[in-house]
Amino acid sequence: MKLSLGLGCDRGTSRETLAQAIDLALAQLGASLSDVAAVASITLKADEPGLLALAAEHGWSVHFYAPEELAAVNVPNPSETVRRHTGTPSVSEAAALLAAGAADASALRVEKLRHRGADGRNATVSVARLATQPHFSPSLKELT
Repeated sequence: MKLSLGLGCDRGTSRETLAQAIDLALAQLGASLSDVAAVASITLKADEPGLLALAAEHGWSVHFYAPEELAAVNVPNPSETVRRHTGTPSVSEAAALLAAGAADASALRVEKLRHRGADGRNATVSVARLATQPHFSPSLKELT
């Protein structure tokens, strides 16, 4: 099963805290880092050193969504506090769903896991199953 990660974090969250949060989320599923096919966050985190370092270490490209895009996604755990700080009620859940190409929140496999690291910073991780499109290749026999 291929997965997408949605990541949110305090400003200045270390790579280690983010990595721990991801490990905790994947462990809930019995999944590993090799199952991760997409990673996403909010545009406000596009310059976050810990997030960028972790993505580079694993060869992940990170897609950053605008607050308006994230706000348009229906999620199970919206937060007014997150809305006040970012302009959207969800970062990690909405980003995971968008990156997964999911039609709705039923694709979430881990909802908004919160982790406070040794650096005192908070990270949130949500995990969604990537949407799969059935692919049918007609055989030569079917073409004739």
